[in-house]
Amino acid sequence: MNVLITGGAGFIGSNLALHLISLGHSITVLDNLSPQIHGDNAKDKSELFLTIRDKVRFIEGSVTDEQAWIQAMDGQHAIVHLAAETGTGQSMYEIKKYVDVNIGGTALMLDLLTNTKHSVSRVVVASSRSIYGEGKYRTADGSFVYPGARTNDALSKGIFEHVDSTTGEPLTLVATDEDAKLHPSSVYGITKLNQEQMVLTVCSSLGIAGTALRYQNVYGPGQSLSNPYTGILSIFSTRIKNGNPISIFEDGLESRDFVFISDVVKATTLALLRDGTSTEVYGIGSGIATTVKEVADRLIAAYGTPVPVTTTGAYRLGDIRHNFADLEKARSQLGFVPEVSFEQGISEFTKWVNKQEVQVDKYEASIEEMKAKGLFKG
Repeated sequence: MNVLITGGAGFIGSNLALHLISLGHSITVLDNLSPQIHGDNAKDKSELFLTIRDKVRFIEGSVTDEQAWIQAMDGQHAIVHLAAETGTGQSMYEIKKYVDVNIGGTALMLDLLTNTKHSVSRVVVASSRSIYGEGKYRTADGSFVYPGARTNDALSKGIFEHVDSTTGEPLTLVATDEDAKLHPSSVYGITKLNQEQMVLTVCSSLGIAGTALRYQNVYGPGQSLSNPYTGILSIFSTRIKNGNPISIFEDGLESRDFVFISDVVKATTLALLRDGTSTEVYGIGSGIATTVKEVADRLIAAYGTPVPVTTTGAYRLGDIRHNFADLEKARSQLGFVPEVSFEQGISEFTKWVNKQEVQVDKYEASIEEMKAKGLFKG
């Protein structure tokens, strides 16, 4: 197939492009080479871009530019739409930017698919676990519940975990499946939900195979170490490499589902090549919850740099407490089974980081931005 990957010079996109090329597909990449992800002088210095530079048809442009879309879509059989502004915290104060790129860019794609001649028969869109907001829980009597966003009042008192609103008893965390309640707690999550809904609705009306992949926290060699808005593995690694202390939000027991890049590429390829024209949604992760405290401890051990770690009780409005993926649907329908354990993945990731130049630590500046907007407390 001829496959267009938007955001194809990014972390997931470049790895996917190289894998699809190895399978014999022809790849076009539309990417604006954002300095926040690629740094300055991306065409000469971005490691991600350089891995694909001479292997794809590359178009430098934004998904908010209709002419860029028209040029990129020409002759394509499939689109993997990854391009997006990412970052839960940043989305809460760069609202128009996130809406323009994530929702507006997707709307442009779908408008062209609806109103112009093209050869596209399938679309895969990168959705996100952020559309769930908080994850899925079970009460003491066995009922499933989906707690709403945690309040500033509760968080300010150090009440981080969810409890049964009726009995006050602790709730038990369970895996979040595709039928879970959708109630995003950040602007980023809202835009990802909107992207997913638009793609599935329009593709269904056009007879195009539309698939939304709700990625959990993707990590691995190649992810940006200089972007302080996404990815605690990158943030913590850059802190450690600069000899700076790590401050963990809340009590450190908040958890995430970390899924290795090769497993995400595998899942995305399976979704792209699946049979049929139905529209489908799949949760993609490792299926395992890992606490932020464990992440910090594993990174420090791997780097052999014993920086101080402080659990601060501070918090960001819009952050969730827990969420990890139920993989049963992806396993049964796509044949997706993650292959890389967190231990293996951390080893591969830290080996790669050790080979990179130490990046400027921009974390404190990002926290000051959030404090100024009233979104960071502590």
